[in-house]
Amino acid sequence: MKLQDLDIIVTAPPAPGWGGRYWILVKVTTDDGITGWGECYAASVGPEAMRAVIEDVFARHMQGENPENVELMFRRAYSSGFTQRPDLTVMGAFSGLEIACWDILGKARGRPVHALLGGRINERIRAYTYLYPLAHHDLTAFWSSPGMAAESATALVDRGYTAVKVDPAGPYTMRGGHMPALRDIEQSVAFCRAIREAVGVRADILFGTHGQFTTAGAIRLGRAIAPYDPLWYEEPVPPDNVAAMAEVARATGVPVATGERLTSKAEFAPVLRAAAASILQPALGRAGGIWEVKKIAAMAEVYNAQMAPHLYAGPIEWAANLHLAASIPNLLMVETIETAFHSDLIGGTIRVEDGHVVPPDAPGLGIEVDEALARAHPYRGEGLHLEMQEAPCKYHEANFFAGGAPLKT
Repeated sequence: MKLQDLDIIVTAPPAPGWGGRYWILVKVTTDDGITGWGECYAASVGPEAMRAVIEDVFARHMQGENPENVELMFRRAYSSGFTQRPDLTVMGAFSGLEIACWDILGKARGRPVHALLGGRINERIRAYTYLYPLAHHDLTAFWSSPGMAAESATALVDRGYTAVKVDPAGPYTMRGGHMPALRDIEQSVAFCRAIREAVGVRADILFGTHGQFTTAGAIRLGRAIAPYDPLWYEEPVPPDNVAAMAEVARATGVPVATGERLTSKAEFAPVLRAAAASILQPALGRAGGIWEVKKIAAMAEVYNAQMAPHLYAGPIEWAANLHLAASIPNLLMVETIETAFHSDLIGGTIRVEDGHVVPPDAPGLGIEVDEALARAHPYRGEGLHLEMQEAPCKYHEANFFAGGAPLKT
């Protein structure tokens, strides 16, 4: 069995676009006709440029190879061009292709992917989600409304969720760490207070920031929200500043989580060594694929850290996350996004029930991809999957982060 053909579909989720502006799906077929699906969560360049990178990585390092040889193909891609170091774009391309290899291997053997990773230790996987607007909420006002956030949290908890994530702390700016405005700190406290009052002890609060703050700013904000006992403080400083993140963890007493923008064990290992985070959030479509993240999970286990695979993409990466999550002992939870498009794209084969997900038992990833639906929603925009704003933090008026994707008309 050899890897033979590659097809790439760049699909755009309909408005409001939870999960990003586009998802890069890869379809890999072997010489004996087995098809595997993967998803590349890489957005340093536009989707057409990324298409060229994926094609190059496949042709150069994977085409004609036995899909069993995941380690060999990883080393080829990781070391190509005399680099032998993490490269977000190349590893993002490889990650989606590697996920497709596992889908192929599971289908060839008639077994789910988690059975090939050491078997299933977690029968049901705890899920969490961002707070998104309810049907009656104003989409613009929602992101700065503690009351609407509390309503959304209550609705999710009533459905069985035991953890919800919120990100009320200001702009997602290209300028690196900034000092939060006092009104941003006040708004963050108001969100945490409203959510805690609404759900009580029925759910954990997960506080996201997207690496926005200086060390001192992150400490100020972290101490302000600490009385509401958030389960984690996500990426309080830019993700490459491990020493600063460790300082924040020590100073606030709030567990720090990080990892969605890291790739390979080489970038996760320093986080663990420095005790900078106790919760790792790798995105399997970026971090090196299923096998590489299995290694990261093993490292985390040694350091008594937990795993919470990240998802701000489509349902193929979600399926990969679930198989990995089923096979590791140090799982905390997995992120999920519930939209009709996410569900329809895989024929409803994975569902959140009572705040948990049951890993698929069908061969491979256990999903049926609706290829026609994916192709019916091509991406025609010019923006990247997610984008930072150029404008700095405002100190005279409110800042907010609008859920990661702009409204579409």
